[in-house]
Amino acid sequence: MKKLAIAGLTLCLSLSCISCGSQDMVSKLGLTAEPKEATEKTTEINAAVYDTLDFEDKQEAEFAAKGLIAAPKKLELKDAESNVLWSQEAYAFLDEAETAPGSVNPALWENTKYNHLYGLFKVTDSIYQVRGYDMTNLTLIEGDSGWIVYDPLMSVECTKAAMQLVDKELGKKPVKAILISHSHVDHYGGIRGIAGEDDLADPSLPIDAQLASGKIPVIVPEGFAEHAVSENIYSGAAMARRAGYQYGTILDKGVTGSMGIGIGLGQSVGTSSYLPPTYEVKETGETLTIDGVTLEFQITPGTEAPAEMNTWFPDKKALWLAENCTSTMHNLYTLRGAQVRDGATWAKYILESLTLYGEDVEVAFQSHNWPHWGNKIINEYMINTAAMYKYINDQTLTYINQGYTSDEISNMIQLPEDLARHWYTRQYYGTVSHNAKAVYQKYIGWYDGNPVNLNPLAPTDSAKKWVEYLGDTDKVLKMAKEDFNAGEYQWVAEITSVLVYADPENKAARLLCADALEQLGYQSESGAWRNAYLGGAKELREGNLSGAGTKGKNSGDTVKNMTPAMIFNYMGILLDKQTLAQDEFKINVALIDTREQYLLHLKNGVLLYYENNTAEDADLSITCPKNALLLILKGDFESLTKAMKAEGDTEVLKKIMKNLNQFNLNAEKSFNLIEP
Repeated sequence: MKKLAIAGLTLCLSLSCISCGSQDMVSKLGLTAEPKEATEKTTEINAAVYDTLDFEDKQEAEFAAKGLIAAPKKLELKDAESNVLWSQEAYAFLDEAETAPGSVNPALWENTKYNHLYGLFKVTDSIYQVRGYDMTNLTLIEGDSGWIVYDPLMSVECTKAAMQLVDKELGKKPVKAILISHSHVDHYGGIRGIAGEDDLADPSLPIDAQLASGKIPVIVPEGFAEHAVSENIYSGAAMARRAGYQYGTILDKGVTGSMGIGIGLGQSVGTSSYLPPTYEVKETGETLTIDGVTLEFQITPGTEAPAEMNTWFPDKKALWLAENCTSTMHNLYTLRGAQVRDGATWAKYILESLTLYGEDVEVAFQSHNWPHWGNKIINEYMINTAAMYKYINDQTLTYINQGYTSDEISNMIQLPEDLARHWYTRQYYGTVSHNAKAVYQKYIGWYDGNPVNLNPLAPTDSAKKWVEYLGDTDKVLKMAKEDFNAGEYQWVAEITSVLVYADPENKAARLLCADALEQLGYQSESGAWRNAYLGGAKELREGNLSGAGTKGKNSGDTVKNMTPAMIFNYMGILLDKQTLAQDEFKINVALIDTREQYLLHLKNGVLLYYENNTAEDADLSITCPKNALLLILKGDFESLTKAMKAEGDTEVLKKIMKNLNQFNLNAEKSFNLIEP
């Protein structure tokens, strides 16, 4: 026992001395907290890209610029407090150089240049897009007397600015319908820039009656509302923090900062809104005529989003591909965190679209990036995009069945050369590496089959044992600096991260890890990877930056439109389950406006709920409107008592409300990502 105590004390002392000697090592290794330029090795790696890809192939560049009608000389949108919500001006540096600097992968440089083209574009007769006013495109189809609007951007402010450009150049016209291609917020968050609740058609009416009513129907694919509301709520706090790394919101724009992300320049940070749909499209082949325009829908669930649809305009030979084709490799797994997507299903629906419309299509346009023109070009574009996702899916499964693990596969897999050479299959957003990991996760899960990895130590505990075994951390840092000078940036990042997790105050380890991540970021073809690497480097140098920069505003519409089941699920996530582990009680809930009944059963800290059920032995029964349940989330018992009728022991409800305290979705997401 005494030996164990001495050993433990020795370990504690050795760890405490890491930071003592850390400052000396900073000086000895010549480390500084300032961002660095590209090293000679990184510059060499990036320069080699010019010999790898065909930069004489200008098809994508020409398509990105084609059809421009008008654009303001400068585009920078600000709120009333002069916070920048969206800026093309921040990317003016792209206009100053023909070739990429050493700190930017040349392929990403080209893609960012194309996304720096902004304004009002003509796609084909009666179809227009405002591009570069947000991460997403605002698409307009001209009808007999007004506009059909597709995907009203991510923020209200950007949508209003885009519509002002349309009104100026094409004349102000009424909106006859709003169509939303899928359930991600960058495609519907700006909807209040076009319409409010009073403008919407009555969802109880058939769609023909909605269109004839003079109000605006909001048309979506089946399942849209469920996924739009729930996807970013249950894990929303973590997603919001991680999104700062993916989208580079804590980074400055520039040649040593954030570039584009493949599907645009990044997130706008205005006000995100939501209005409930009035009509769901349920079947492929369903056809509507809206303001004289014929639309045929193709439902594509489980592709880029759980609820998504393409649209065929037969009179115009134009195919809207939503986000199923995007002129870049997309994500089977997105770095902010989300459920993995199915590469085989994604490919299947692209090929189905080709079967349905490929013979006739003359222009294909989408919710990100630019259209493609010409039947042969479009067919090749869609086939190659489908082949890209199917290859990653199939080859990952091949490797899985050969016994390779996720990390092994991600380092092995590459697209076939002929498939990878197309500019629209390049890895500006998703990558072959992390998409292969998504396939591994989907089919076989996190476990690699090695029982050593069934329940590994927590990162900090593991790091402390590594340091104990390594012994002289100064020697480790010297070796790591030598490896950095040799260009082994991934290994340097890995070993110095161990030292940071063992002791976050080890300044030399932090700075050297930051330098290594920075060079990895400069080399990245993926804008999202670049942002993640550079975001990690910045926080190692400056500390947690979760509170830095302008943040998007949430209108609260999404939470208001949660179903009762979603609200109860969310309560279970928020609940302090340990505190209530010994409690058990039941609450009957009758909702007067939706005419639904639920039984809540708190048991061992778990909040169970039963639909269409009640209990005679319930401790409490309440009757209230559905949105009164939101007062429970807010902890506002006083307002709740005014909105509900109660019979029984209200203390059990107070106990739930008091313990919905595990995190706050609207508070700053301040947990660490790059350190313990």
